[in-house]
Amino acid sequence: MFGTLPKHFFLVSGSGESSTELNAFDAALLGAGIGDTNLIRLSSILPPGAREIEPFELPKGSLVPLAYGERVCAKPGTMISAAVAVGIPEDDSEAGLIMECSRIGEPGPCEEAARLMVKEGMEVIRGRRIREIKSISASLTVQRVGAVFAAVILCP
Repeated sequence: MFGTLPKHFFLVSGSGESSTELNAFDAALLGAGIGDTNLIRLSSILPPGAREIEPFELPKGSLVPLAYGERVCAKPGTMISAAVAVGIPEDDSEAGLIMECSRIGEPGPCEEAARLMVKEGMEVIRGRRIREIKSISASLTVQRVGAVFAAVILCP
């Protein structure tokens, strides 16, 4: 084994504006409550038996494993959205699945697209029954340079 498997997860989202793309992304991370951490981007697997918990303040500078969707845009008046969805299998011994989506437009269709990807990935591709799908999204109508961010954080 390569390390301890995460046993918990929580969902966060945020949006932000600034004068540059990187600063807008940083503002979106702050809006999601994880701006003072170091992100470790993962592919899209929820460890078997992982349970959802309430979001909590992460220690500043900590290494945070997560799967996320994001979108940055510099065109004023444009609505942008990002979403993540996590599929929790009926069988606790099976892995779950996380899917991300980002696009121009309303958050509802973006979140629904992530949920549909989870459904296909779990039921069709993996042949696993889903107990539940959780999702979260963020949206923003850009004023200057905007960013949106949604993530599933994995933790001990």
